Amino acid sequence: MAALNIRNLDESAKRRLQVRAARHGRSMEAEARAILSEAVREPANSAGLFTTLLDRFGELGGVDLNVPGRDEPARAADFSA
Repeated sequence: MAALNIRNLDESAKRRLQVRAARHGRSMEAEARAILSEAVREPANSAGLFTTLLDRFGELGGVDLNVPGRDEPARAADFSA
């Protein structure tokens, strides 16, 4: 286990740490350990943007669009102008 001293911590930050520690029912030292551990934790492997969006908004359902068929084949855009 390593020891860490934090110098020049302003009083407002110290007070906020005390309040946060009290809210979680632990000492300031334990709260600082928890904050540091969370800050340097490796992120979990992401399932990807689509899966994340589907998990979050999937229960809302989708939208059925009436897309008309094409009479002509698609043509390339003309950027000469």
